[in-house]
Amino acid sequence: MTELAVDIQHLVKDFRVPLRGAKPFRAVNDVSLQIQAGEVYGLIGPNGSGKSTTMKALLGLVAPSSGTCSIFGKDSLKVDSRNDVGFLPENPYFYKHLTGAETLRFYGKLCNLRGKTLEDRVTELLDLVGLQNARDRRLGGYSKGMLQRIGLAQALVQDPRLLILDEPTAGVDPIGSRQIRDLILQLRDRGKTVFLCSHLLEQVQEVCDHVGIIFQGKMVREGKLEDLIAVENQTELILQDASAELVKEIQTLIQRDGAAQLVRSGKPRTTLERLFLQETQGDQS
Repeated sequence: MTELAVDIQHLVKDFRVPLRGAKPFRAVNDVSLQIQAGEVYGLIGPNGSGKSTTMKALLGLVAPSSGTCSIFGKDSLKVDSRNDVGFLPENPYFYKHLTGAETLRFYGKLCNLRGKTLEDRVTELLDLVGLQNARDRRLGGYSKGMLQRIGLAQALVQDPRLLILDEPTAGVDPIGSRQIRDLILQLRDRGKTVFLCSHLLEQVQEVCDHVGIIFQGKMVREGKLEDLIAVENQTELILQDASAELVKEIQTLIQRDGAAQLVRSGKPRTTLERLFLQETQGDQS
């Protein structure tokens, strides 16, 4: 059985409202999800839906009102669970007077890396995120996309098994966004688990294996991406090297024609964006 990287069960989080007699605000309402080791999981939802609260509960930054969160079998409220986690917030703050290499060196020392081990790690990470040529440039001169990539590098300093990303491509231009998506896929290929929150649905669809849609604090849809975007009441057949005549008589001829090749049979795909809108406000198309 594949190891669970993240296991959230019946998570509830209430926040007190600073008004006398007011009922607590329920930001997350009985959310459960599991992330297998080595996969990319995308949690999507509109602003105020509970995405960030769920992520903060998993990181141990807020305590659940009820329910549990664990990382590789460890309670996320315990400090040692975070040894396996790298985190990139939506708007990371870095010292702009430091260079890219100095920034990674700083975070490496916080993770008890020293000497040649630290320098090798800095070089490896700069190569990974494509910033080796900018290693000696101050962060104040970095673009938004470069800052996000140096943020990814710092999240990977201690070589975590789980990477948590909050809106990793927000405010990044198309080229920088593509570079970050490619990095996420590289990390998956290296065996890393990635848990990301995003409202950029097309990008989530490109990189995620599983997706959860959260709305008003509740998980309204969750599962494998391919299953979620399949149109259940339709079927498509894709043929290669098929003649026009064969297409016209496909139901009877496909079994007898030796030249045609059935490339794929299955469900046509909707888009993640359409599914998201359908689940949160109704399909208005």
